[in-house]
Amino acid sequence: MMTDRKPVFLVIGAGAGIGGHVAKRFAEGGYHVVLARRSDEAGLQRLVDQIGDTGGEASGRLLDAAEDGSIEDLVEQVERDIGPIECALYNLGAQIGNRTLANTPHKTFELGWRLGTFGLFRLASALTPHMVQRGSGTILVTSATAAVRGNTGQHSHAAAMGGRRMLCQTLNAEFASQGIHIAHIVVDGSVNAPDTLGKLLGDKFDAYKASKGDDGVIEPTAIAETYWHIAQQSRNCWTHEIDIRPWTDVPWWNDNPITAIDR
Repeated sequence: MMTDRKPVFLVIGAGAGIGGHVAKRFAEGGYHVVLARRSDEAGLQRLVDQIGDTGGEASGRLLDAAEDGSIEDLVEQVERDIGPIECALYNLGAQIGNRTLANTPHKTFELGWRLGTFGLFRLASALTPHMVQRGSGTILVTSATAAVRGNTGQHSHAAAMGGRRMLCQTLNAEFASQGIHIAHIVVDGSVNAPDTLGKLLGDKFDAYKASKGDDGVIEPTAIAETYWHIAQQSRNCWTHEIDIRPWTDVPWWNDNPITAIDR
């Protein structure tokens, strides 16, 4: 059995935006980071190498979170072979695009739920027994505007994210008294993320960011500092829900070219 192992920060949904930047921040803070994402093995390896190049420790895994047993197997493997998962980030998006109700097939709606809500349920089911045994742990959950506000064409996304928010509340109700901190983080604005907003806007990405002006688009490095702070909070001052947005007081959805963004 391995001894003197570093605590682990597990990221499910480790893209080049929020997931990757938060992983780098936790590696700087002394964690062994385990990065999991569905595809783009080369991009995953780049993140692992970037963390290693700055003196951190990281491992990468390709993971289809919608596949039965995938999240559960990953948690058990990490706990057994790498170290105790002290903190986890559930960062999977569940955006399927704008669709009318008639144009939302049952399987498509269900996929949004599987990624948005059921995956978090499975992560909590697999991870909380370890955290309860240790008497501590943190689960950070990236969420979106759709968790608190439904929009036309967003039946699947809003239902999935609303369910994600309520699941975080029920998990808090059960596990906070056992030392487990669960934070639901609403990213209520456009993020400078090439894997998500960048892909959605394509060659309009740079022009869109320029149109927002200074600090009008959320930087993943700033988000990473916020996530780090939440994970280090004293138990007498836990954040259970937070809304992150740029300085502007104009709701971002009024002028965004898309209704909601897969984070």
